[in-house]
Amino acid sequence: MKPGATGFKRVVDATGYTIKGLRAAWRVESAFRQETVLALLFAPAAFWLGRSLPETAMLLATLAFVLATELLNSAIEAIVDRASPELNELAGRAKDMGSAAVFVSLSTVVVVWALVAIDRFG
Repeated sequence: MKPGATGFKRVVDATGYTIKGLRAAWRVESAFRQETVLALLFAPAAFWLGRSLPETAMLLATLAFVLATELLNSAIEAIVDRASPELNELAGRAKDMGSAAVFVSLSTVVVVWALVAIDRFG
């Protein structure tokens, strides 16, 4: 077992690290800020567009998926920049793959929201 806090203290510490990470992403990542604002704008629309709680949950989940993917992409970029500040093929590939993951998550939003809208209005 690794050393460190256990029980409730570990949960409190983990929550603090989470808040610290979200603040850092908001402060230094413009894409995260933009995607967060869009998610906050789209979230009420999910309740309007979704005709059931599971459908609404699915729409909201796609928005959360984008934010989670952007956080992971930002983490990849930070660690790659730390480990390999000079140009490197593998570092570039890792960053490109992180960017591609964000693209996939954004594409998922477009497809899922479009399919739900077509089902509702089409």
